[in-house]
Amino acid sequence: MKYTICIFVFFASVANAFAQTETFDLTTYTPPSGWGKETKENVVTYSNVNKNKKTWCQIGIYRSTVSKGSLQLNFESEWQELIVKTYKPTTKPELVPTASENGWDAQGGVAPFTFNGSQSIAMLVTMSGFSRCTSIVILTNTEDYQAETQTFLESVTMKKMDAQQTTEQTTKEQPSSNHVSNSGFAFSTTNFDDGWISTMQEDWVQVVKGAVKVLIHYPSKSADAYNSVVLDGLKNAWNVLVAPRYSSASNFEFKPTGGWESIEFAEADMTEIATGKTVHVVLFKKNYNNGSGKYVEFITPDKQSFEQEFGAYQENMAGAGFEKMENMASYNKFAVGAADLNGTWTNNFSGMIQYVNANTGYDAGADTHSSSETFAFSGSIYHWEISVANGMVGNIKFQNAKSTGNLSLPNNWQIHFSDLERKPKTYNAFFSCIKGARILWLEDSAYHTGYTAYGKKE
Repeated sequence: MKYTICIFVFFASVANAFAQTETFDLTTYTPPSGWGKETKENVVTYSNVNKNKKTWCQIGIYRSTVSKGSLQLNFESEWQELIVKTYKPTTKPELVPTASENGWDAQGGVAPFTFNGSQSIAMLVTMSGFSRCTSIVILTNTEDYQAETQTFLESVTMKKMDAQQTTEQTTKEQPSSNHVSNSGFAFSTTNFDDGWISTMQEDWVQVVKGAVKVLIHYPSKSADAYNSVVLDGLKNAWNVLVAPRYSSASNFEFKPTGGWESIEFAEADMTEIATGKTVHVVLFKKNYNNGSGKYVEFITPDKQSFEQEFGAYQENMAGAGFEKMENMASYNKFAVGAADLNGTWTNNFSGMIQYVNANTGYDAGADTHSSSETFAFSGSIYHWEISVANGMVGNIKFQNAKSTGNLSLPNNWQIHFSDLERKPKTYNAFFSCIKGARILWLEDSAYHTGYTAYGKKE
């Protein structure tokens, strides 16, 4: 079955200007006459079924989400989330030429799939603009509805927004929406009280407020490889993490600082390959002595916008003055759903202190400590166990504790355990993201001694 899709006039033709329209989120359109309608939180669906011919067609208009950064990335993400995940098409999408108007870009694609034993077609039109992304999905097993679907697409108009409206629209999103990610976790978006919005991406966490975008890059062996010369390490990280997504560059500066905890700072005016837009890009990292520093990329319309938000670089800043940039790494933080916990999460630690006699220089022994802590979750049941070994070498003492009980979530940022060390406890909890996985962070809410990280055991 051949089914074509044309979007070059999807931004409303004069012929439809006086037709009865409806609006869902940022999308205004004229629905097909006589079709059934179903409204949910994130999608409005119109459908038509011919029982005699056993043919059908369905149109879905989805609520907008935070943009992934470009039309191409948005389309690829939406295709995986809205088409591949549910309908499993047999081929890659056949793309049609893109369209642009009023600050919005559109990309369409078509691919076949099988539904109830019959050949069907899945069509996706993704619109990208004003730091937002929205999609229309059309599903059918016949060409009979082609004229109606094309008329519908020609009626679509997208809301044009200024910077304030873009920020206000983005802050409306709730972290319960799974539309932006196929992560398998309940929360892939976090709305912070200060207006920043974090979204989990494949290679980074994207943090957006207005026209400012920040990418918290996941750890990378090639980018994070140790280099005794800070400048050389910074140039390598730039080439790995930043350069591939941009074309021309001007006003290029590498400005690392030395010291106990060195700073890596590079900036340039760049042209985005995906959008063709000129932006100001800064790559930043503070190299903490415990090795926990992360590369953070700042993308703003121009250098002035960057400096208004994060402050201007100064030669004498040394290790101080970068606190606002440093703090952006903490926005890799997502709420916890009960089903997210299922499985086994572990934390292992070991360390040793070697002593030397100050007078003779001879070995004075070594003090060692190691621990292994495990949380195994299954529904509302948990099993907790910790094993500790510490003491001077030759006189190491071993301890062990365990318990089993019921867990509950007072909210999406805390876990309550019915019995840990013979009493109920409530832990503060959140997830951070790394490539392909998540880290669970727990802190005893009664003592606030700091969060402990747990990795999921496969």
